[in-house]
Order: sequence, then C-alpha cells, then structure tokens
Amino acid sequence: HGRDQTSPFTEKYFPQTLDHFNFNSQGNRTFNQRYLITDRYWLKGHGPLFFYTGNEGDIWDFALNSGFITELAAQQGALVVFAEHRYYGKSLPFGLQSFNVPEVGLLTVEQALADYALLISALRGQLAATRCPVIVFGGSYGGMLSVYMRLRYPNMVAGALAASAPILSTAGLGDPSQFFRDVTDYERLAPRCKDAVRGAFHQLKELAENQDYRRIQEKLSLCKPPSSPEDIYQLNGLLRNAFTLMAMLDYPYSTHFMGNMPANPVKVACETMLRASGLLENLRDTAGIVYNSTGALGCFDLYSLYVQCADPTGCGLGSNSLAWDYQACTEINLCYDSNNETDMFPPMTFGETERNIYCSKRWAVLPRPRWLQTQFWGDALSAASNIIFSNGDLDPWANGGVRKSLSSSLIAVNIPGGAHHLDLRGSNDADPESVIKARKTEADLIAQWVKMERTRLRTPKQ
Repeated sequence: HGRDQTSPFTEKYFPQTLDHFNFNSQGNRTFNQRYLITDRYWLKGHGPLFFYTGNEGDIWDFALNSGFITELAAQQGALVVFAEHRYYGKSLPFGLQSFNVPEVGLLTVEQALADYALLISALRGQLAATRCPVIVFGGSYGGMLSVYMRLRYPNMVAGALAASAPILSTAGLGDPSQFFRDVTDYERLAPRCKDAVRGAFHQLKELAENQDYRRIQEKLSLCKPPSSPEDIYQLNGLLRNAFTLMAMLDYPYSTHFMGNMPANPVKVACETMLRASGLLENLRDTAGIVYNSTGALGCFDLYSLYVQCADPTGCGLGSNSLAWDYQACTEINLCYDSNNETDMFPPMTFGETERNIYCSKRWAVLPRPRWLQTQFWGDALSAASNIIFSNGDLDPWANGGVRKSLSSSLIAVNIPGGAHHLDLRGSNDADPESVIKARKTEADLIAQWVKMERTRLRTPKQ
C-alpha cells in the first residue's frame, strides 16, 4: 500500500481491549489497533481533537481521501487522528483467524465505538489534552459511527460531522427500492442513457433465457462462458455494481478511492453506453471503467472482480469484504432491491428472507433487522444535538440519510452536484460552488461547538 510521502500522518498502534462488554470471555486481552495521527497543525494542549471514526477499510484510504479534515485542522489548530475500525486493514484482533466463527463475534458497532472512546480518552491523557474539545468526523458508515459516538459518548464528543451517513436506510427505515432508483439517476444526463442500460440488460436476459452462453461470453469479454442461472445472477450483480460505484464516486475530477475513477464517471459511462456499437459491447466497456481502469485485463473473471454478499451494493474485496459481510449480516440492514420498474437494473430481490438464509448459512447468525433503531435511536433523534448530516444529491446513499434539519443543532447540509461525501475531500479547483459553501457552514458550526465545549470544560466541577 503506497504511503503518500506528503502525508502529515504517523502510523501508530494502540493496545485496545478485545471485548469491552464481557469481562469473562477475553479477560483483559488486547489487540493492536492502528491509528494515524498528526500534530502538525495543533496548538498544543489547547486546540481541539479532530477524530475520524474509521469505517470498512484500510485507514490510509480514508486519511488520503479526507483532506477537508486536515485543511480544517490547519485553520482551527487541531490535533488529527484517523482511527482504524476493528477487523479492517491491519486492526485484526485474531490475525488471520479473525473471520472464523466465533472469533468474528467481537465485530460489532458497539465494540467499535467503545474502541474509539477508549482511544480518545487515552490520547487525551497521554498528550495532556484533557481540556481539548473532541469533534468526530466520518463518511458513509464512518459517518454513521460519528453520529453514534455523539449519541453514546456525549461526555467525550462535543459534536459530529456525519457526511453521507445513511443512518435511516441501514436501520431498515425507508423504501427498499430507493437505493437503486437513485443509482438510475444517469437519466439526468440523457434519458437515452437509462434506456440504453435497460436495453442492454434486456438483451443479456434474452441471451440467458436461450442459454446462448457463448454469445454472452463473447459480447461481454468474460474469461469463461457462464453455464447456469447462478452465473447470470453473478454477472448481473457485477454489472449493477459498476453503475453503483460510478454513481457514488461521481466526482468532478479523477480519484483513487475504492478503485480508480475518471472525472465525472457517470458522464463517461453515458457516453460509452450511447456509442454506435452494439449495446452489449457498450455495457462491457462501461463496466470496464470500473473493473478495467488500466485496460490491462484481457477478460472479466466474474467471481474475482465482484463478491456477492449481504450488501447488494457490494462488499469490496479481500478480508475487508468478509468483515463488512458479517456486519451486513448482523446489525447493518442493507435490504435494497432492484426491480426494473423504478430503476434500470434486472429485478434482484434482497429482502429479510434472502438475508436470513444467506447469513445463517454463511456466518451461522440471524440478523437483527430493527436493532439499530433500538440501539441508536433510528429516526427519533430530537433529543440529540451538535450533529451535521451532509449529503450530496448525486449520491444514491443520500436519501437513506437525514435530508432536513431536525433542530437548531441537528443540521442537514445538502450539496447540489455533490457525490458520496465530496465535502470530506480536500479542496479542488473543480469543486462546485455548493461544496465550498457546505464546507464553510461545517467549519463555522464546528468552531462554535469547540467554543461551547471549552466553556463547559473550563467550568469548575461542583
């Protein structure tokens, strides 16, 4: 994993408690939790602590794609920490055994939040920063964790910026067809674009129904011909996932985050879909924007490029995908369907029944579909305070989150023309005006929260 030489961060490890909630199961055993830290901008002992609640991946990926946090730290004199989530990247509690049953059982949202609370507490102690206000930041699932930190540990966390955090849809609130309907937003560039995608999937379906597997292999440049309905389902999932990623990562400049994307990938995809060649060839080349960005692949291997799992929007690859699959089988509810009516994709249902069957087979667990609503308040957030919910309207995750302010301190910031947590990324010449404005709003609110918290920390204890 190439470290960015210009990155201000130092990589460190913290001896983290294995099980915060059961004193018998692991005794006082610990594991090494990785975190990145920089005091380059910190007004020592005084400036706030900006703490990124790491999500489902290698912590360097988030640190190198969240430049707004370090830019803000430079403005506000903050110490910055990016903490890696247990079971991801190098923070594997049981090494390669971490994904065995029962070892994987210590992978829960609650354990991860307790990790962060303990790490914050330890760092404040070590660095003589007990009077430094803490603000948490996160994007996507990391944004959900930032919200939860503010709900669960308001004694430590003065405020949260939750960027593109789908806290409602992942708690099973909302419409299961919303996500892929919003991915279908390709039609805003040209209604013909959506029609072309739908048409291509239709041609694929006809070839599959006629079991013309050779033709499918040839048109889509697959390494092996499909040979069963299961293979076709996998192929549909792989193709749908390409459109999902381009919609999420539809940034106005090229990025290297969750793969390599050109600038404006949705526009590039539509141009590709509308070329003069056949629809299936166009579909292949459009998927290639995601799966073959270097052009080095001679053919697509269905099962190595995309992993089917309990998250129909994709789990990624490697050991991180195992961890996310387990979370999607337990607390994080991702029952999203495509239906070919409100969206442009083949009908693929992933409801409670499918989820239960898959999860009990794969992990020997039964999901708890309403648990996040109980444990982290669902949509009943009015008793909370000091949380920013930011969302970009190009992002298919946005409508699974909070789009309207709920009080004067639970603030929705909507970013027209913004993709998945664009506001967390560093400033760029290609930024739309909307995101520059959003970051300014966020910066002002955070400065206010820090000031309020300082007053609270200074007030002598009775």
